[in-house]
Amino acid sequence: MIKKMKNIGMYAFLILVTFISVFPLYWMVSASTNKSVDVAKGVLSFGSHLGENLKNLLANQDVGAALVNSFKYAILLTIVSMVICSLAGYGFEIYHDKAKDAVMDVILLAMMVPFITTLVPLFQMVAKMKMLNSALGFILPTVSTPFLIMMFRQSARSFPLDIIEAARLDGLSEIRIFFQMFIPTMKSTYAAAMTITFMNAWNSYMWPKVIMTESKSMTMPMVVANLTEGYVTDYGMLMLAVLICTLPTALVFFILQKSFAEGITGAVK
Repeated sequence: MIKKMKNIGMYAFLILVTFISVFPLYWMVSASTNKSVDVAKGVLSFGSHLGENLKNLLANQDVGAALVNSFKYAILLTIVSMVICSLAGYGFEIYHDKAKDAVMDVILLAMMVPFITTLVPLFQMVAKMKMLNSALGFILPTVSTPFLIMMFRQSARSFPLDIIEAARLDGLSEIRIFFQMFIPTMKSTYAAAMTITFMNAWNSYMWPKVIMTESKSMTMPMVVANLTEGYVTDYGMLMLAVLICTLPTALVFFILQKSFAEGITGAVK
């Protein structure tokens, strides 16, 4: 009887937590189908103004160009970041010595430096290199992060060194060992790193706001921010923009969620 009561209490707690987690998402979807005045009143039922909100959104902002820019920047940053960070993590672990360990310690210390403290010098560097309003200017500051390097280094520790030695005896170069043996083995780690990188790049707002000075270079978070400016905010249109901005990251996470969990826990197959 006591065990049954504990199970009931546990399920009740899980249902409550699930409701708290899902409710904001439900409210966002329902609000995108209602008028601004209904959203302000707290109406939670689905309305019939989704088409009107979409029409107003497309008339006020260039959503298509913003989506293309966000996908372009996020995908490019993810691909380049995977190559650079995985190579760095692999090298730090497979060829480690005291000097490399000291460099790794310095890199990890960089994790404690807030991005806002480097914003001005980064902007000056990008401006002098004439990379404003460009994809290269977007990806440059975050193309290599201490967290991802550490993540790949930890995964490389589970990569059997005997396989590397056998591959070297068979005449494989170090580059071929990395691309043909290490990468296929660490699929879950790459999936987790790709998920994190893509979501961070897609949701990035401060850095694009600083370097993207032309309207044609805007990203989706910048479009959402623009809808809150002015004296009157159309909440229905705003929530529709938030929904559109949320869908790509949610889709990426749901597709890669299993591999993401395995990569975070350090599983290797």
